[in-house]
Amino acid sequence: MADPTPRTEEEVLEAIERRRRRPRRKLMAEQVTLSHGAGGKASHDLVEALFLAEFRNPLLEPLADAAIFEADGTSAAAARLAFSTDSYVVKPLFFPGGDIGELSVNGTVNDLAMAGARPLCLSAGFIVEEGFPVEDLRRVAASMARAAAAADIAVATGDTKVVERGKADGLYVNTAGVGVVRHDLDLGPSRMETGDRVLVSGTLGDHGMAIMVARGELELEVKLQSDTAALHGLAATLVETVGERLRCLRDPTRGGLATVLAELALGADLAIALDEAALPVRPEVTGACEILGIDPLYVANEGKLCAVVAPERADDALAALREHDLGRDAAIVGEVRDDPPGLVLLETTFGGSRVVDMLAGDPLPRIC
Repeated sequence: MADPTPRTEEEVLEAIERRRRRPRRKLMAEQVTLSHGAGGKASHDLVEALFLAEFRNPLLEPLADAAIFEADGTSAAAARLAFSTDSYVVKPLFFPGGDIGELSVNGTVNDLAMAGARPLCLSAGFIVEEGFPVEDLRRVAASMARAAAAADIAVATGDTKVVERGKADGLYVNTAGVGVVRHDLDLGPSRMETGDRVLVSGTLGDHGMAIMVARGELELEVKLQSDTAALHGLAATLVETVGERLRCLRDPTRGGLATVLAELALGADLAIALDEAALPVRPEVTGACEILGIDPLYVANEGKLCAVVAPERADDALAALREHDLGRDAAIVGEVRDDPPGLVLLETTFGGSRVVDMLAGDPLPRIC
């Protein structure tokens, strides 16, 4: 594949420079808290003020779901690769609709998919607590194998460590993945323009609320299942249908749709206006969120994607999503605007509006 065009290079460099011009985040905390792992403001402070400051390089700088790089010596049709990693500490390990094994495969597949990549293979790292039942470990491994087979990828390498009893809460899993990018698009917020439409592929908050109900801490008689699923097929459908009119893709996991859109608005230096009436949320999720005092916009999803598409192709993108099994409840939920730059506004059903910021704190710890 040929090198990116000068325009694309300029866009990427401009996005990096815009990030560098922003006021540097300061890490005020003296100790790590659960909030630092929630995907919201505290997470961004930790990543930008500590990890990015120490590891800064052109591959890491965009802080996307996956790093895109060119592989020397490959064929022209497979010159760009995507690389991503994620760790999973969900509690409980087994929940309605999935488990930590399936989640760890789908989560990394989806990070690659949001870069427009076709996943090739994964690594699997296990940190197992002494005394953990072997049958449960076999159950997790079998679940991972089924998820990998369904995504048509291989678990190609791995590692296992065992720690003392009481040191790992049973089991933690890390997966890293490599995918191939077979198109010329450089998906990201730098490509967003005024008038673009924001789409989601389905109902919001299913995974996070399913985890909360599975913990047994809430006396709720509702049946909720995690939406965990591999989204590379759905993402490929959008790339094929919309092409260069597809601006960017994200999977709204930790911090939910609100945090993802806040990141995009900040990265693009544009505003995003959300239509509350258009947001697809199951009544069961709405009810559980009301009891907990949580906005569904901030609840994690593990089988949904968010796409920003040029306005003239938004209807085509919506139709393509709805034709896919994982996108039947897709909806156009917002629009990109000029003002106020860097902010997300929710236009409420009551006729007013409010600012939707990144998640603050961690109301739902250990959900992925």
